[in-house]
Amino acid sequence: MAKSKSKKSLVSDTAYQFLKSYINNPSPTGFESSGQKLWMSYLKPHVDEMFTDPYGTAVGVINPTAPFKVVIEAHADEISWFVNYISAEGLIYLKRNGGVDHQIAPSMRVLIHGKKGAVKAVFGWPAIHTRLSNNDSKEPQPKVDNLFLDCGARNKKEVEALGIHIGAVATYEEGYDELAHGFLIGRAFDNRIGGFMIAEVARLLKENKKKLPFALYVVNAVQEEIGLRGAEMIARRIKPDVAIITDVTHDSTTPMINKIIEGECKCGSGPSLCYGPAVHNKLLDLVQDVATKSKIPVQLRAVSRSTGTDTDSFAYANDGCPSVLISIPLRYMHTTVEMIHKDDIENTIKLMYDTLVALTPKTNLSYFK
Repeated sequence: MAKSKSKKSLVSDTAYQFLKSYINNPSPTGFESSGQKLWMSYLKPHVDEMFTDPYGTAVGVINPTAPFKVVIEAHADEISWFVNYISAEGLIYLKRNGGVDHQIAPSMRVLIHGKKGAVKAVFGWPAIHTRLSNNDSKEPQPKVDNLFLDCGARNKKEVEALGIHIGAVATYEEGYDELAHGFLIGRAFDNRIGGFMIAEVARLLKENKKKLPFALYVVNAVQEEIGLRGAEMIARRIKPDVAIITDVTHDSTTPMINKIIEGECKCGSGPSLCYGPAVHNKLLDLVQDVATKSKIPVQLRAVSRSTGTDTDSFAYANDGCPSVLISIPLRYMHTTVEMIHKDDIENTIKLMYDTLVALTPKTNLSYFK
C-alpha cells in the first residue's frame, strides 16, 4: 500500500525560529520598539513599503497606491510591571502595566529593564514554613501591594547603581518552548502570535505572486493591553475600508473555566470567529463562507458589549469600518505558559489569506443592498 503524503505545512522551520526569537524578546506595553524592529525586519521582504507612527505601531503596505484599503492587524505589546517604589532594604515594589496576573508572580524570575540594561530579579515570597507557622488562620495571598522584587541588592543605593529607577519595566523571563502533540508555550503569545501570523500572510501573498485589487496594510499595533490605544491612533491615520483583526481567545476546556459564561473553544479545533456588535455581520458571513469553501475548521463565540480587542477601535474609527475578529484559541492567558496549537496557527493564517483573496472593493458589505 502506498503511503499517503503528509499535508505540507504553511509555516516553515525558519519561520518558527523567528517566532521563538520574537516571543523571547521583551516588548512591554509602551516599550515595544525592540520587538517591532524584529518584526519589521522579518516582514520587510514581503511588502512594498513600511512606516511607523509616533508611539511605535509598525505597518507594512502591499500595493500602496490602490484607493481601497484593507487592514490585517495584531498587537505587539505584552503585559508587564512598573517599578513604583524602592525600599531602604533594596526591595522593589510594583504597579501593573496592563492586566498582569498577581497570583502567578511569587517565585517568578524577571528582567528589569533599567537605564544600564536588563537586570535579573525574582519575585520573593515567604517560605511555606513561615507561612504555616504564622498565628493567622489564613495564609497570605499574593496582591500587588505585598509583592516585591529582589535583585540581590542590599539597599536602595545598590538598586539604583544597577540602573533601576522608578518607572522601569519588569517582564517575566520565561520564554518559548515546544510540548508534545503540536503545542507551543511561551509568554506573550497574547498577541505576538498575531503579529507572526499576519507577517506569514504577507509572506504567502508575495511567494504566491497574488495581486490584490486593494492596498493591504499589515499592522502591528502598540498599547492594546491598556485600552486599545495603538489601534485607535493607526485606524485614524490609515482610514481603512475593511479591517481583519487577529488576537487570542480562551480555550475553555481546561479546569475552572465555566463554558456557560465563556462558551466552548478548544485548542487544535480551528480559529474562533466572534459575533458581537463591533463585528460586521456581512464581513463575518464572508469569512465563514471562505472557511467552508477552503475546508478550514472554525469555532464560534459571542461577546456582549465589546470584543475587548483592537476590533473595537477599528470598527468605530472615523465613519465606521467593517471589521471582523479571527481569534486563535489559547490556554492560560496572561501567564508565562500561554499555550497554543500549531494546527490553529496554520488554519488562522490560511483563513486570513483566503479571505483576502476572496475580498474585492466590490464585495457588498452594505446592510441595505
